[in-house]
Amino acid sequence: MGLKMRTKLIAIWLLCLMARSAQADPATIVAAKANAVGSAWTFSVTLNHGDTGWDDYADGWRVVGPDGHVLGTRTLFHPHVNEQPFTRSLSNVEVPGDMNTVFIEASTNVEGWGKTRFPLKLPR
Repeated sequence: MGLKMRTKLIAIWLLCLMARSAQADPATIVAAKANAVGSAWTFSVTLNHGDTGWDDYADGWRVVGPDGHVLGTRTLFHPHVNEQPFTRSLSNVEVPGDMNTVFIEASTNVEGWGKTRFPLKLPR
């Protein structure tokens, strides 16, 4: 294979790689709230994501302590293509009594857990 052909193949590969990364988009946490219910908490989280169907959709969110310990996870079992943004709740989450702030993280079935953490001050 000649140098020109290798160069063309590398250029095509790079364009494909760039196109794939341009399509990937993390789920955005639009809002979150927490309510104490007895000794546990209920969290309601609103997500926005460019769900396209089963190939790319927001597949969950989780409540994380400041130390990175996962306190609860809400799995989303299907795409929400025509329902954006959307809100889902998670009940019976145990949060240590001395914890005043938690973080919400979102996931997509393509990218996994996003790097953005949404801080949520608990109404104690």
